[in-house]
Amino acid sequence: MELKVSQMKLYIMRHGPAEDCAPSGRDADRRLTPEGRDRTLAVAQAMCDEGERPNIIFTSPRVRALETAELVAELANRASMTQLGATPCLVEIRRELGMGVDQLPLLIELLRAGRNRVMIVGHEPDLSSLVTSLVGPKLSSSGMAKAMVVGLKLTSDTDVAGLEFRATFRFVVEPKALHWRRT
Repeated sequence: MELKVSQMKLYIMRHGPAEDCAPSGRDADRRLTPEGRDRTLAVAQAMCDEGERPNIIFTSPRVRALETAELVAELANRASMTQLGATPCLVEIRRELGMGVDQLPLLIELLRAGRNRVMIVGHEPDLSSLVTSLVGPKLSSSGMAKAMVVGLKLTSDTDVAGLEFRATFRFVVEPKALHWRRT
């Protein structure tokens, strides 16, 4: 019997710049600043311009991450309106993307489910640790900047102990300069 090989384009994005303190005083309630919204939209537009549009976005439940995910989905949906048969980009909150939670089981679940263009939106230092554990040291020592996106390709591979997939680095979008690094 032949094994079916699944592949998934994975976009890992840190939330955009957020206010220092929410009116409620709770960290989880911090919203994106106007600059944060602008930077997030600029990164999302750059991705759409390069044909790197997610089909679904899984996000942390924290407000700044959810707002980031919603902005990216809105822009991705506008970009796909010109494509016949394009499915809308959906946003789903996942507690596994909160702070201090292991995201690897979620990636295994998504690959098994046959997802193909997935974005996850979360927080530091968890996202840098995730990228490093998947593809090694591809980020600067300061980790992921706010609104940064790392593009990976996950391919099912039962020979990879404990993961069920192997990961390949594709790109980083540096958010301030909108510079694409592909090596």
